[in-house]
Amino acid sequence: MKRSKTIAVFVIIGIVVGCARVPISGRRQVNLLPEIEMISSSVTYYGEFLSQNRVVPHSDPQAQMVKRVGNRIANAVETYMRSIGMANRVANFQWEFNLVEDPTVNAWCMPGGKIVFYRGILPVCQDETGLAVVMGHEIAHAVARHGNERMSQQLIVQAGGVTLAVLTQEKPQLARDLLLTSYGVGATLGSLAFSRQHETESDQLGLVFMALAGYNPQEAPRFWKRMAAQGGGAPPEFLSTHPNHDTRIRDLENFMPEAMKYYKP
Repeated sequence: MKRSKTIAVFVIIGIVVGCARVPISGRRQVNLLPEIEMISSSVTYYGEFLSQNRVVPHSDPQAQMVKRVGNRIANAVETYMRSIGMANRVANFQWEFNLVEDPTVNAWCMPGGKIVFYRGILPVCQDETGLAVVMGHEIAHAVARHGNERMSQQLIVQAGGVTLAVLTQEKPQLARDLLLTSYGVGATLGSLAFSRQHETESDQLGLVFMALAGYNPQEAPRFWKRMAAQGGGAPPEFLSTHPNHDTRIRDLENFMPEAMKYYKP
């Protein structure tokens, strides 16, 4: 009975906030958690990650490039959000861009603009514009509040509908695992379609964001073709949290005319 009442409260909140729309895509979304709560938790886990990994020093040219591209796109995004009356989307962001010494081909972003690039993805990026493809995509996850959506779903499906505060107090390890999953680390089959939707949406927003910062979005399909050439035995699309490369490239090319409207070299 208690669980049913809690879930009912989540549903009511979802109805109330369901009118929220993601910038650019216009998709309706339900975020059941205060975004400031997601940002606060990300500060903790971001610091924890950096303390446990080898962060490339600022003196390194590649680390400088990550920070340069990140700040350039972040500034363009903040300006754009103000121009469309959605400055609240990034109001509490404290941007951080770090490169870690790891050969993994990966990058991720936590709520509030906490971004990590792995050294292993830079050869695939090749140059600053290629890096901007990935940076725009990761920043899009934060601006679209995908972490909040994922966490809201996980609290209902895996935590019995309790609030994040209660879960953190009663089952801190589960709360930690669900938060990291919501930031893009791992997923369960039940949420795969949800995650793929986020990936496609972030691809589209990312094209616009890099274009706003003066980076040519036409580099994005070329970047993903290089990713496809990496191989690695990717699983079938229905078992992956990401669209397969062919689907992703096709969707990027279909959205390109819209993204190019924002591009000013």
